[in-house]
Amino acid sequence: MLSQLIPIKNPINLNCRLIAKQTVLRNFHSKIRVLRSNQNNPFLNLAIEEWLLKDSPVSKPTLYLWRNSPTVVIGKHQNPWKECNLEAMRQNGVNLARRESGGGAVFQDLGNTNFTFLIRRKDFSKEVNNSIIIRALSHFGIKADVSGRNDLTVDQKKISGSAYKLTNERAFHHGTMLMNVDLKALGKYLTVNKLKLQSKGVKSVRSRVSNLIEYNKEIEHEGFCKATIEEFWKQYGDHCEIETIGKEIMKKIPKIQKYFNHLKDWDWRFGHTPKFNLEFEKKFDWGLISVGVVSSEGKIKKVKIFSDSLYPGMITALENSLSGTEINKQKLKNAIENAKKSDLVENSNCFPLMDQFCSWLVTTI
Repeated sequence: MLSQLIPIKNPINLNCRLIAKQTVLRNFHSKIRVLRSNQNNPFLNLAIEEWLLKDSPVSKPTLYLWRNSPTVVIGKHQNPWKECNLEAMRQNGVNLARRESGGGAVFQDLGNTNFTFLIRRKDFSKEVNNSIIIRALSHFGIKADVSGRNDLTVDQKKISGSAYKLTNERAFHHGTMLMNVDLKALGKYLTVNKLKLQSKGVKSVRSRVSNLIEYNKEIEHEGFCKATIEEFWKQYGDHCEIETIGKEIMKKIPKIQKYFNHLKDWDWRFGHTPKFNLEFEKKFDWGLISVGVVSSEGKIKKVKIFSDSLYPGMITALENSLSGTEINKQKLKNAIENAKKSDLVENSNCFPLMDQFCSWLVTTI
């Protein structure tokens, strides 16, 4: 028989290849595109966004859905020292990310879903994008309204905020959707330390927010994604295969790795900060300390320390060493350790005092 003369290939492998080929063909002929990330790394997810905006084909309206582990995401022109409590974030392992688009600071965790729309600029309509999201929410019996330029609300409470970025050919619209976000954490990490701070950066506007589970206990990430994809398909009158993206994408597409490295870099997250001033003080047993800092690009450009301490040389040594230092916990510690080596420091009795100053400064600035 023929089957005895010709070896039969593994039917499972044949089926897998056939399905993969059919998927490619369906997406090739489809006029839309849908992507979902299976990772919760904010720097990877934002890097994929950058790639979509700058490098991916823009001929098809594209929807990208994703969510992050606990992260504060600030806008391109915002000041992290103004917008969030960096020390509380460090203590609890909360990421700080800076996106390329404008808008205000947001706290995200796995109770939040991010949506991204990409389309040719000439076809861009935030009204269309908002309508897709509003119709998706209606699947759960939730009636949402557009509020102002950027927000969606339910019962006048904010459940979604958006930001936009436009290039010559492309339009980019992304936003958050509060499913079941830890609102206590939101208040904790988006509250700055009680310092007197003057900043030229863009300030966030605080709003009354609400989780969607307050309106429907059944709503969650998977269900919302499914409803949004269905409404996206309806909007454009077409279907496509859903592309799942993981960390292996960085090996396949080097530009995503490049954007990942950039977005995670300290210079982008902290150094890309407008000039601002800080003033704060502390009463120690050995004297009152008042510190004034002028900062730009994440570094201390000027520092002036006023004190009634009996060790003026120590104060001058601290000023000299801190000037030019990055506002980074370890860099500040290193600067104060270097100050101990200065000939201006009166004697070794000052070292414990400088350690106390260091412990206070790195948890305050």
